[in-house]
Amino acid sequence: MSEYYMHPDMYRFDEPQRSYWEATARPLVGTKRLASSESCDVAIVGGGYTGLSAAYHLARDYSADVRVLEAGHVGWGASGRNAGFCCVGGSALSGEQVLRQFGEADARRYYQSTVEAVRLVEAILTEEGIDAARQGGAEIELAHSPRAAERLARQCDVLPHALGADVRYLSAGEIRETLFDCVEAHSAKIHRPGFGLHPLTYCRGLADAALRRGAIVHSRSRVLEWARDGGWHRLRTEAGELRARRVVYACNGFMQDHLHDYFYGRFLPVVSAIIVTRPLSRRELEAQRWKTEDTFSTSRRVLNYFRLLPDGRLLFGGRGTSIGDPAAEAAVYRELEASLARLFPEWRDIAIEYRWHGLVCFSPRLLPAIGTVPGEEDVYFAYAYHGNGVSEATWSGKQVADWIGSGEPPSALPPVLRAAPGRFPLAGYRRGWFRAALAVARWQDRYLG
Repeated sequence: MSEYYMHPDMYRFDEPQRSYWEATARPLVGTKRLASSESCDVAIVGGGYTGLSAAYHLARDYSADVRVLEAGHVGWGASGRNAGFCCVGGSALSGEQVLRQFGEADARRYYQSTVEAVRLVEAILTEEGIDAARQGGAEIELAHSPRAAERLARQCDVLPHALGADVRYLSAGEIRETLFDCVEAHSAKIHRPGFGLHPLTYCRGLADAALRRGAIVHSRSRVLEWARDGGWHRLRTEAGELRARRVVYACNGFMQDHLHDYFYGRFLPVVSAIIVTRPLSRRELEAQRWKTEDTFSTSRRVLNYFRLLPDGRLLFGGRGTSIGDPAAEAAVYRELEASLARLFPEWRDIAIEYRWHGLVCFSPRLLPAIGTVPGEEDVYFAYAYHGNGVSEATWSGKQVADWIGSGEPPSALPPVLRAAPGRFPLAGYRRGWFRAALAVARWQDRYLG
């Protein structure tokens, strides 16, 4: 079994991404490398939103003896690389698919939990005084074709009644009048609540809040080996060892296949890449009639997502087939630049100043995975947010904290999420069949709309 699933370049924990977020984030002090033999009640593997939220809520609400082990610096992974969309979601299933699969009552409860997740982030930002450059008030999906416009219209009819969703339909003319000009904007679905933020500053603010409550955060403390020793778990790092009564595995897309047998084949990392332009002038913004701070995605199966940042830069992202090797990474950036030019032709020659990529995590059920390992009820996990981890990972970390603190699954955890995460069939070939699925999706986007 290989140590990691993607190209080794994706796991250079001592190197920060050359991202806009790394260049502009607030600093964090108070973390330290694990450099001796220590012990605690709860050890959390992963210092992103999930792990830090679990640590924060365990320390704040239960006065727990908790430590976080992060392989890089705090926010090294997806929590410091994402686009900063704090919005409703967490599943790769549409609202209609969740309704068909689980029925209206369970689907509504799950949907409402994703709204609660956004509200939780809002509460943490306010209560902990985290200035994460919040922007906008909605996530907006643009229909890339007439057929996609029909789908969005149907969702705007069905979802408010079935799920209690706060959605509204916009025509192409209304998009042009209130948002911007965009080549692929046949209609739009406005979905609230939702907003943009600085994801790395939020991550570090969450870490700072956990530290203030008594949690200990060990940065640059990659776990190399995980073994049992009686009633203890032994987590060996490069420079020390942590013994814990309970472990939370919170690594998401950067999860290691080899650390614990249970997790082999239960996740699929997918590359998502982002480019950021130089600041756009008022005249350049007016050329595309831009007048919004909301967050956006396209309805394509192989989607793009974008938002205007507080300093006038355009952030533009999307999925790719890259496994993290330099040649494929460069190809993904070229594709992003071409997509930006296609959607916003007046900006085709705008210079790109930042480029970076990271991993989105999928589960076999296409839903977040939250639970305990069968036969090892002292091992907890939360992962697989399908590109929507700002809110969903924060909320999932709190569910794990409440599970540990109360000794039983929290009532806030919907039945939809309580099933085992499952394992991908022929798990060793996950990457190959994902590439095939991506090729089919691109064909569908092009020819079926």
